Amino acid sequence: MSHQHLSPLREPLVTEPRTLGQLTEEICAPMERAPTWKWWVAFGIAVSVLGTGAGIVGYQVATGIGVWGLNKTIGWAFDITNFVFWVGIGHAGTLISAILFLFRQKWRTSINRAAEAMTLFAVMCAALFPVIHMGRPWLAFWVLPYPNDRGSLWVNFRSPLLWDVFAISTYFTVSAVFWYVGLIPDLATVRDRAKAGLRKAVFKVMSLGWTGSHRTWSRYETVYLLLAGLATPLVLSVHTIVSMDFATSVIPGWHTTIFPPYFVAGAVFSGFAMVLTLMIITRVVLGYEHLITLRHLENMTKIIIVTGGLVSLAYATEFFIAWYSGNPYERFAFMNRAFGPYAWAYWIMVTCNVVSPHLFWFKKIRTSPAAIFVLSLVINVGMWFERFVIIVTSLHRDFLPSSWAMYTPTMVEVGTFIGTFGLFFTLFLLFVRVLPIISIGEVKSVLGFARDGHEAQPHPPEKPTAEAPHPVAHRPVAPGPLAIATRKDAPV
Repeated sequence: MSHQHLSPLREPLVTEPRTLGQLTEEICAPMERAPTWKWWVAFGIAVSVLGTGAGIVGYQVATGIGVWGLNKTIGWAFDITNFVFWVGIGHAGTLISAILFLFRQKWRTSINRAAEAMTLFAVMCAALFPVIHMGRPWLAFWVLPYPNDRGSLWVNFRSPLLWDVFAISTYFTVSAVFWYVGLIPDLATVRDRAKAGLRKAVFKVMSLGWTGSHRTWSRYETVYLLLAGLATPLVLSVHTIVSMDFATSVIPGWHTTIFPPYFVAGAVFSGFAMVLTLMIITRVVLGYEHLITLRHLENMTKIIIVTGGLVSLAYATEFFIAWYSGNPYERFAFMNRAFGPYAWAYWIMVTCNVVSPHLFWFKKIRTSPAAIFVLSLVINVGMWFERFVIIVTSLHRDFLPSSWAMYTPTMVEVGTFIGTFGLFFTLFLLFVRVLPIISIGEVKSVLGFARDGHEAQPHPPEKPTAEAPHPVAHRPVAPGPLAIATRKDAPV
């Protein structure tokens, strides 16, 4: 029986000894076997919620956005709150994939694929709200700067809302390309495993003729590096542009220069919380505890501690600047947030975003999947309330007391928001069924991490049998920087 020596200073990123072939089998299994009844139940619920949301959206498009709870004072509320919330959710995917890749953080390899897919699905959900808010969504193409037959009628390039269109469409495009390029080696693996038929033909086209040669890997890694460098500025730019929807106005509570870094930190904060929520469910349902390990979860909670601290600092800075400015309107806006009619929303935000992340300082909580799961949900609730507080409490009491008003969301607005969760989880469940949720090639590249590659053999090696594979099969292979998915000389 062979024994692997582990490093006394480092923990392996794949906790169970696996061969390259075994990893491929485990990761491809959800795509190749029939879905379980649990998957069908989850998918049925998600599709039902999505269908209900689609019906509600159809109703409000046919009727008009007068079915919302908006009024003359509060023109933005649930729709823009949900828009900013979903854009923030999509930030962690590109950060995990691009920035951690550039910093050579090997622990990203088991979670980057799902995080990238989550980014795309969240941006799709976010894009629905501005389109519906237009009132005439069939004219949404007017925001595109293309030559038209309407004479000099062009978009207002000075409007931050138009900047949103370019920032988010660019972010979605680059993220989708980055996600797809990272999938190519795994698509080739699935292609080679598939039997002749439609499935094999589809993956043959999607894998773009991948051969697994040295030249192919070299060019692939070059392109992947360039795309990571291109995607990195988008992590900072997209939510910076979203924050300018508010920061370029003169409304008290919005007119501040702290919004760009504040929004970026909050987006990463909420995005990592959502990744944790999905990864904890995935590792339990699919049995990937040895691939998505406690170390992965702990590292993400440490990032949440950092970004949560930045968000807390932003909250305190906002109050300090409001006091230090001497502006009575600015002071009133923040006192109204904390002690006005919407004080309950403000203190929910503070409890969830300022207090709860500090529980991650305790290692016992950082390494408890159940505790992490609960806290990740709490943080996402808090981040939604943060956007609600910023938007509604800044609008409902403006400069003129005669125009003060209250806002209460209607069932149409709540149903639309719930419907986007149906869209998100429907897409995620389909993704789990049709594509590798973990990057096969990249996980193989860290298979030997923290293992010295030697095997203690006090006795002569046993003769390989059907029940006991040859010891060489357990020896960790040291692949290249981005792992071997379809090499002819490697077991796949």
